Amino acid sequence: MTTTTTTPKSGRRWGRFALHYVEMIIAMFVGMIGLGMLRSAVGLGISPAEQPELWYLVMAFEMSVGMAAWMRFRGHGWAPTLEMCGIMFAPVVPLFPMLWLGIIDGGVLMLVSHVVMFPLMLVAMLRRLDEYAGCAH
Repeated sequence: MTTTTTTPKSGRRWGRFALHYVEMIIAMFVGMIGLGMLRSAVGLGISPAEQPELWYLVMAFEMSVGMAAWMRFRGHGWAPTLEMCGIMFAPVVPLFPMLWLGIIDGGVLMLVSHVVMFPLMLVAMLRRLDEYAGCAH
């Protein structure tokens, strides 16, 4: 029987990883809420019912701005930063055609894209485990 033990050092590493994941989610929401409020204040509101594609793309952009700002502040390079920003847009690639064909509506688009977005972020972070769990950030 094989057992695995968690050393204090590896426990801290996974703790940093989890903290960074949560920080990035918070940064996404800060970007989305802050830029969304600014956009609305200047009269650039978008109706999710009338323009679900534009609504999603603008929201993904707003989340990307918040996350990119936080990642750059934390010392990440452009490659992982842009990779994470791309993940904000990736879930809609298969969903937009389904929307256009009437298979799903805007609400399903939003729900599924968010359900997929968070695990995709986690996969990208695990791919660069040393970057996201290391002591350098």
